[in-house]
Amino acid sequence: MSNKIANTEFEVIQGDITLLETDAIVNPANTFLMHSGGLALAIVKRGGMIIQQESKKIGNVQTGSAVITTGGNMKTMHVIHAVGPRYKDGKQGEPEKLASAVTNALKVAEVKKLTSIAIPAISSGIFGYPIEESSKIIVDTAVEYFNAKKKAKEETTLTKVVFCLLDESTLKLFKKALDANFKK
Repeated sequence: MSNKIANTEFEVIQGDITLLETDAIVNPANTFLMHSGGLALAIVKRGGMIIQQESKKIGNVQTGSAVITTGGNMKTMHVIHAVGPRYKDGKQGEPEKLASAVTNALKVAEVKKLTSIAIPAISSGIFGYPIEESSKIIVDTAVEYFNAKKKAKEETTLTKVVFCLLDESTLKLFKKALDANFKK
C-alpha cells in the first residue's frame, strides 16, 4: 500500500529529527521563539546559536502560525518553527490551533519551494497535548492539506512528508493515524 497523494509521499520513522537531511524540519516552538527546552533546545544545540539568533530577529509568533530560519550546522537547510497550542482541556481551540500550526508549516515550506519536510509530535511534549489526540490531528491535517491540493488540481513542491518520532509508542500512534487515512 502506497502512502502517496499525487506526487507527495508520506512516511513515518523513528529517530532523531535533528539528523535528517530533509529540506526542512519542524520545530515545535513557543510564541516567543525562545528555544530553551525539549526538541527546540535539541535543534539549537545541533544546529548552533544562529537558529536562536534568527528567531530573535523574527520576534513573537502567534499560536497556530509558522516561520522559517536556516538549519545552521544541521544537514537540513531550514527549520520551520510551528507554534502549537499548550493543552488545557481540549475545549480552548487546541485542535484547531494544532491543525493550523501544521498547515502553516506546510505552507511556509511551499513558499520556499522546498521538496521535503520532517514533522515531529508538535505540542505533545512540554505543551502537554495528549499524544493519542495530537498524532491524529497532525497526520490528518497533513493528509487533508494534500488531498485539498489534489482536488483543486494545485501543484506542490513537497514530494516527501516524514513524520519523525523519538519513541516506539509515538511511532505506532502516527503509523496508525497514517494507515487510517490511506485505508479510506
